[in-house]
Amino acid sequence: MAGLRGWEWLIILAIVLLLWGAPKLPGLAKSMGESIRVFRKEMKPGDAKNAQKPAENEQGEKPSEK
Repeated sequence: MAGLRGWEWLIILAIVLLLWGAPKLPGLAKSMGESIRVFRKEMKPGDAKNAQKPAENEQGEKPSEK
């Protein structure tokens, strides 16, 4: 897909308006923006939350190295 031109975006916008209606569009755009923001935040490398932790067994003990 080479990308969408201006008139194609207008057709997509018209379809979205028909499906959801004009009053719901600001809320839809806000939730999509928040979702993208969270996704980008989670995808950042070097985040402490994304660091791999060693697996633990059922008793909560770390497996011993052999």
